[in-house]
Amino acid sequence: MSNSDVPPLARRLLAEFLGSGVLVAIVVGSGIAAQRLSPNDVGLQLLQNSLATVFGLAVLILVLGPVSGAHFNPVVSIADWHFGRRSRSGLTGSGVAVYSIVQVAGGIAGAVLANLMFEVPIALSTRDRMSVAHLLAEVVATSGLLIVIFALVRTGRANLVAPAVGAYIGCAYWFTSSTSFANPAVTIGRVFSDTFAGIDPTSSLAFVAAQLVGLVIGVVLIHALWPTANQLPAPTPINLEHAESD
Repeated sequence: MSNSDVPPLARRLLAEFLGSGVLVAIVVGSGIAAQRLSPNDVGLQLLQNSLATVFGLAVLILVLGPVSGAHFNPVVSIADWHFGRRSRSGLTGSGVAVYSIVQVAGGIAGAVLANLMFEVPIALSTRDRMSVAHLLAEVVATSGLLIVIFALVRTGRANLVAPAVGAYIGCAYWFTSSTSFANPAVTIGRVFSDTFAGIDPTSSLAFVAAQLVGLVIGVVLIHALWPTANQLPAPTPINLEHAESD
């Protein structure tokens, strides 16, 4: 996309605000619904919550990606700036700042909206998620998310980002002990709902710090594995069994 094709900043910020808000509304709202539909089965609650998030996130990326890039996540915006700074193809430093602000604001608005739709009192979460295991999980979840996104972008397969990110987040809900927040805007937004998907303020600060560590690790691994943009996917591995028989 050339600079002349990039939508105006105001339109991009609106897309980031809406996308971040709807994403958090999906996470929080489906969590509330899951609690009510399956009050005695936490595993089923998590399955319902994760399925809604998988499909909702993929749809949001497909719909809003052409407008703003569908970051909905400050660590994605920072990584976009980092990888595009030399070619001037990514966000500027000031762009990262305003994207991050509207993403966080959208996340908070989305949590409040979910509370209102389910007639849940608007209050700060009391759900403690603070543990070494949870923080390690956030490092892993965040670095993995960035690798999925930028591996596809840097190998010319950006059209696969929406389904791949949805699938990764759905998987990471289950293989990480933190259920893969992997997003400072979503983390802060979820502070504002004292429900199944909530997180208390103290835990949220530690989660954001872990996500920033995940950002650094993810960027380092992306540079190591895909050092140049528009790099073609690796060739299909040779069938060694067939080669030996020759």
